Amino acid sequence: MVFRFPVKFAIPKHAHVNTRVLRDQHKRVQFAEHEVTRNALRYIARNTELQPRVRLEAQLQLSTMPAYTSYTTIKNRCVGTGKARSVLSDFKLNRTDFRNKARNGSIPGVKVASW
Repeated sequence: MVFRFPVKFAIPKHAHVNTRVLRDQHKRVQFAEHEVTRNALRYIARNTELQPRVRLEAQLQLSTMPAYTSYTTIKNRCVGTGKARSVLSDFKLNRTDFRNKARNGSIPGVKVASW
């Protein structure tokens, strides 16, 4: 399998693996690696007590960082299907997968409402 980016992480075994899941995992790894640097540059760029030249330099470095290092590129995905729509973040499942697992009784503490 050919990837657009080098795979530095273990491919998740619990999830449905497709390209979007792998891309999201890559974004999470990149964000974790660059989080401290990005936060420091953001603090310097927003600090009005510093010299304008220093703030501008920090802003330029921040804008040249890869887009995958930003937190906003990370998307919640269902661990069962890999879909990104209507994910319940407490269970990391989308609504249909959550409903199916609740009916089967495979989610402890969740009961299906009876009519």
